[in-house]
Amino acid sequence: MARVELHGVGKTYPGGVMAAEDVNLDVADGEFVVLVGPSGCGKSTTLRMVAGLESITTGTVSIGGRVVNDVEPKDRNIAMVFQSYALYPHMTVRDNLAFGLKLRGASREETATKVAAAAGVLGIDELLDRKPRALSGGQRQRVALGRALVRDPDVFLFDEPLSNLDAKMRVQMRTEISRLHHSLGATMLYVTHDQVEAMTMGQRIVVMHKGRVQQVDTPLNLYERPANRFVAGFIGSPAMNFLDGRLVRDGGLHLALKDGAALPLPAGWEPPAAALGRDVVLGVRPEHLDLVTGGGFAAPVQVIEPLGNETLLYTEIGGAAVTVRGPGRVDAVVGGAVNLLPRAGHLHLFEAGSGVALGA
Repeated sequence: MARVELHGVGKTYPGGVMAAEDVNLDVADGEFVVLVGPSGCGKSTTLRMVAGLESITTGTVSIGGRVVNDVEPKDRNIAMVFQSYALYPHMTVRDNLAFGLKLRGASREETATKVAAAAGVLGIDELLDRKPRALSGGQRQRVALGRALVRDPDVFLFDEPLSNLDAKMRVQMRTEISRLHHSLGATMLYVTHDQVEAMTMGQRIVVMHKGRVQQVDTPLNLYERPANRFVAGFIGSPAMNFLDGRLVRDGGLHLALKDGAALPLPAGWEPPAAALGRDVVLGVRPEHLDLVTGGGFAAPVQVIEPLGNETLLYTEIGGAAVTVRGPGRVDAVVGGAVNLLPRAGHLHLFEAGSGVALGA
């Protein structure tokens, strides 16, 4: 396996369209790193530059200590798994797995050994004589993984490989890929737009937006200490709630909302001194808003979603939509109101203009 390093990497298409800008990333040997962000953020372009499928406008990409900017994809010793399975329909699973090895001139014995090993790891031993049309979506994705696995690459690259699967199969396959990473100790770069996939699979996550890296960190650090409002709103489901106002200490700490209402904040929470008296954005996650019978602030209930293990309440505060994650049974009705109190240790403040986290 190999270390992957990106230094100042950028991609600009003709006409001045910037797809990625000043991407800096150091992926350790054997690390599983996920690139995540909304459509058009530059994550797939960045992965394709590592693979050599896109030319690099600025910066350098290194694999195993070797700069590969001008190295052909076939000579980078990488294996890529795409959203499309791209299996040869006229070939059996065995032949699909073996095809790349045959192109590289591997012997019949080596090819048979590697195909059998990959099939065993992925649990597709009994499928080797089938054609792709006789496979389910999950089985086809396993074959695509196996085709990458037999090559014994320095780096595995995944470009939204689970997007075509149903929800249940996505959960199963992301577990399979994580298990594969742990068993191989392989260097893996994985692209997805699904933040749940990113949080559950990545050892570190790269959050991208408009072609730039917003934050690189572990899943829990991204959740607990987002660097800016974009990261805070992208990581976590349902998304973090945001309230615009001025932080004021007047008979107790509160957020003076734009509509003139005062939102009381919990006792014991101390914001950064520089935030007092300023226009800020207060962020609080749905799971960190407690339903209380006394105190707090009243919020009208607009929609209730009972999910069994939890209930989502959609409310409004100061003209802003606020989502609350409550227990399985909640004493609330649409058109009524609930009293909410944010937890002291789980409030986030962001600059009103730039969105940068205050105190980060």
